[in-house]
Amino acid sequence: MLVLTVNSGSTSAKLAAFESTGDLSTLVRVQYENLSGTALDAREALSGWVQKLSEPPAAVGHRVVHGGTRFVHPVMIDAEVETALRELSELAPLHNPVALEWISAARSVCPRQALQVAVFDTAFFADLPQLADYALPRALGADLGVRRYGFHGLAHEAMWRRWRELHAQLPQGGRIVTLQLGGGCSMAAIDRGRPIDTSMGFSPLEGLVMATRSGDIDPAVVPYLARRLQSSPDRIIEILNHDCGLLGVSGVSADLRALVGASDERAQDAVELYCYRARKYVGAYLAALGGCDGIVFGGGVGEHMPKIRERILASLGWAGIELDADANRAARGVEARISRAGAPIEVYVIPVDEEHALARAALSCAMQQAARSV
Repeated sequence: MLVLTVNSGSTSAKLAAFESTGDLSTLVRVQYENLSGTALDAREALSGWVQKLSEPPAAVGHRVVHGGTRFVHPVMIDAEVETALRELSELAPLHNPVALEWISAARSVCPRQALQVAVFDTAFFADLPQLADYALPRALGADLGVRRYGFHGLAHEAMWRRWRELHAQLPQGGRIVTLQLGGGCSMAAIDRGRPIDTSMGFSPLEGLVMATRSGDIDPAVVPYLARRLQSSPDRIIEILNHDCGLLGVSGVSADLRALVGASDERAQDAVELYCYRARKYVGAYLAALGGCDGIVFGGGVGEHMPKIRERILASLGWAGIELDADANRAARGVEARISRAGAPIEVYVIPVDEEHALARAALSCAMQQAARSV
């Protein structure tokens, strides 16, 4: 059985094909950048790629950023599900509409009998404890769908799953802090497989300093800037998403690779703020977990930039976090333990494979469907 995965962003997409022969083996992966996000663009990219495969796919797994409170498990996509995803676009305007375009493209390109499966980035955080949520009255919070949803769930779950495999002696992997660092950044505190807190909240804007997103900010800033700039609150939110973070503070670039080695003072301020915010969250999550067994780095920055990992964990020796400088320098895009031997808290780099998680979920849905039809 051939399983395809579509991991779509607002302007990019990662496609992969897996073969199921008892286990999932990767056949091919491809990444597209600078896409327009339209159905035509998605259809052209997908069509040219599918035609090169040895057989038609039996299932397609789609990463969908926002599932709201309704979708907390992977689901087969029918008309009712598509309508619900369209309604949820208000909560993820940059991502859910694009995912819907890719779903439409996959329906037109793949065989009619191929199952389309939605896998949700918010699902891993569906059962966050009340303590992690906002201090709002029910009429403004739960009744209106305002809550901490959390994002990057596929990535955080993938890091936890691999950590658990490497540490079978710890019940359900013990207590870990996961860092998904890329263009968007988030962290999670996971207690024996259950997330108890995460840095992103109602939207992917909250939390860490990111490439172009501000991260944590006083909500009173939004109406204040709207008045001062004679703009709308929606426009201010757009600015906080696209013109802040590393780009806004440095005034030079949103790319940490360009900023780390720059001599410009503003560039260095941006890097230090990025690392400080992450370090502050590490400390908060150590407290929330009541101790910790491991710290796990994933994502493009987390997997490939030793200097950033080092600066984030600087001065945390008091907590039992001590890096092995040589191991850290050598870990670039590979799985590795980078903490000092004997350190109380182990630190790992674990490359995130969201596509494999998508394929596993799509295959599970396909097998359940086959069992029901027998």
